[in-house]
Amino acid sequence: MNASIEQAAAKGAIVTPAVSVEIEGVNLSYGDNHVLKDVGLSIRPGEFFAFLGPSGCGKTTLLRLIAGFNQADTGRVTIGGRDISALPPWKRDVGMVFQSYALWPHMSVRRNVAFGLEERGVKRAEVDRRVDVALGLVGLSHLADRRPSQLSGGQQQRVAVARTVVVEPKVLLLDEPLSNLDAKMRVQVRRELHELQQRLGLTTIFVTHDQEEANSICDRIAVMNDGIVQQVGTPMELYENPVNLFVANFLGTANILDGRIASDSRHFELDGGIVVAAGGDIPPGSKLVFRPQHAVLAPADAEGAGIAMSCIVTGREFLGASVRYLVTIGTKPVAIDVPFQSGRDLIEISAPASVRIPQRSLLWLSN
Repeated sequence: MNASIEQAAAKGAIVTPAVSVEIEGVNLSYGDNHVLKDVGLSIRPGEFFAFLGPSGCGKTTLLRLIAGFNQADTGRVTIGGRDISALPPWKRDVGMVFQSYALWPHMSVRRNVAFGLEERGVKRAEVDRRVDVALGLVGLSHLADRRPSQLSGGQQQRVAVARTVVVEPKVLLLDEPLSNLDAKMRVQVRRELHELQQRLGLTTIFVTHDQEEANSICDRIAVMNDGIVQQVGTPMELYENPVNLFVANFLGTANILDGRIASDSRHFELDGGIVVAAGGDIPPGSKLVFRPQHAVLAPADAEGAGIAMSCIVTGREFLGASVRYLVTIGTKPVAIDVPFQSGRDLIEISAPASVRIPQRSLLWLSN
């Protein structure tokens, strides 16, 4: 899609000044079901921002609220400093790409993209110019006369994006736009989406339940659960410094060990008599959390730095770039990722071993 974007830019591509989006104290209920709970977010101009969370967490409801398809019980939404909370969808200057794409099956690609402009009464010459630019941006100029049924899933998704950006919205809203694509196509299209967003500089909000999608293309992420924003940060910030067990477990694989905090608040006692020195005070109610790649697995008699815990190897999985060992620490199953090296001896299943973790990689988290 690079050449098409450059050609469109040379023609004077669609450019909309980037704006901020502010969500302040939003609550929304359906009867007795409190769906959004005092949501507050600040999205920066030109940012690629994600609402990430499991099904039913409220992320799509929040996106539809910004679009104007849902109304909050309390709170407000502003775009570029303008309160849009009471405005109907067509007056909010936002564009939404739906999960189903919602293309008109009887219309050509060109007519689908032109539809919003025609409904707004834009003159024909301007409609043609802007449709040409939008189709160039998504690399579909050569398919302008086809109908949606003659396109692949990825091409249909591009048509939906072109139809949205052609009306020059201030904010682009994407409701799980990759969910209907196969795994290989999702990777390709998400790169194209990121490239297009960067080219346009358009403030974009992306809803997904797939943490890999959010991590790979978004500047910042709001992790949601049960209608509450759990944490906001860059993908790396959320992965390395989660604020609670939900965020740690939702973003990648996390080993979570139950235990008892000792009376000095600086030691953690696991099942099986294993005691871990925390290096500081452990917050009440915490569990011990660490990532599989932050630990080193070695034979039981090996020496090394870090917090050492004895274990038994119970299984292993070859993942290509790494080998994931499944071990038991005390009574708890734990995953340890070891980089794969050709010719390197593997630790045998049922063998005693030692897990070592740098002090800085230990997390103490609660719900």
